[in-house]
Amino acid sequence: MPKLGVHVSIAGGIDKALDRAEELNCNTMQIFTKNNNRWKARELRPAEIERYHERQAETGIEPVVTHASYLINLGSPKYKLWEKSMAALVIELRRCEILKIPYLVLHPGAHVKSGREAGLKRVAEGLDMVHNATSGYQVKIALELTAGQGTVLGYQFDELSTIISKCQQHERLVVCFDTCHAIAAGYEFRNESAYQAMIDKFDTVIGLDKLVVIHLNDSIGDLGSRLDRHAHIGMGKIGLEPFGFFLNDSRFTDIPFLLETPQDVKIESDRENLARLRSLIDGVEDDA
Repeated sequence: MPKLGVHVSIAGGIDKALDRAEELNCNTMQIFTKNNNRWKARELRPAEIERYHERQAETGIEPVVTHASYLINLGSPKYKLWEKSMAALVIELRRCEILKIPYLVLHPGAHVKSGREAGLKRVAEGLDMVHNATSGYQVKIALELTAGQGTVLGYQFDELSTIISKCQQHERLVVCFDTCHAIAAGYEFRNESAYQAMIDKFDTVIGLDKLVVIHLNDSIGDLGSRLDRHAHIGMGKIGLEPFGFFLNDSRFTDIPFLLETPQDVKIESDRENLARLRSLIDGVEDDA
């Protein structure tokens, strides 16, 4: 049975996210550990941390994955924003470490017209400084494959590989693959042979040992559109069948599959998208 979950809210406390994931019959989940639209974060209270660990043990939901704030841009040529982004990333990593969360998903950043090479160098330098400030941490940063809108970096496998190779502590970096972003970035996988070819390319350029999280999202934009707009499973340009290629791939048995699909109706939208995915898993009937 694949590890399948959704991004859930932490409203009311970090531990409440586990209740929401359990209600949806998830065995993994993704959260923000703080308000995603603010730089500052309140300190996690000891009682809140204790409840979180208790509920995780009770539910057996793991791994839990965190997504970093979208405000962070390690590729920015503007020093103040770059410095602010590094400080914010350190805070996010500290929260993950306290909660014993293994992976923090991060969009690499945008070069903001400074150029691709300069942007990739800037990201790597920022990651080095963040790693130096978090020596001994177990949590790893999962660089997310992006759709490539505007000057956003990380929409090509070789860009992610370049960032990793430029970092001094490259062993602390892993990768998050997003299906919506991949199709928008120009990676075809909508038939089985194309899927296998794409996975082989990922393995050659980055290495499957670096792949630790997969975001399952359909896409409003078609192949190569560079449009980062998620759609409900089976209702976008990807369609339903290709998600089964991922879910039934024996190489990904232990990798968390996480949805970030639209919330037209809270909880019910997630329930419907999960049901569509579960219907694709070989030998599994959805009883959620």
